[in-house]
Amino acid sequence: MNVEEMRWWHVAAVAETESTLFPDDPWSVEQFWQELAQDTRAYLVARDDDEIAGYAGAFIMAPDSDLQTIAVSPAHQGRGLARQMLTRLIERATGAGCTHMLLEVRDDNSRAIDLYERMEFERISERPRYYADGAAAIIMRRRLA
Repeated sequence: MNVEEMRWWHVAAVAETESTLFPDDPWSVEQFWQELAQDTRAYLVARDDDEIAGYAGAFIMAPDSDLQTIAVSPAHQGRGLARQMLTRLIERATGAGCTHMLLEVRDDNSRAIDLYERMEFERISERPRYYADGAAAIIMRRRLA
């Protein structure tokens, strides 16, 4: 498994994975292109040969950083890819002088919440009925400095 910078040639496969994982509200190809075009963003892909196994991205502009997205395809879950990509993004944010990283996670996504808590994110707030289906979002923060 190889984790590397997301490039334009990864976008179609990433968007396809996104549509599979988040069929109710996937990011479009254009949204990924817009994210990659901004110098305040860092995006990674995890590849298993030519297959996209996962992807993650963050907004990074000191002192702030926000995890924008992170996902691992079902066939590759449970192998530590999300942790590996998130660790790389945290390192990038810390290196850029960020003092914290924020994220939003669905309150019913226990696997993600467990990962974030193991990686020293703490719950700081909740947004009721944040998602289209009425699920709440938990806001979490990790101090970096």
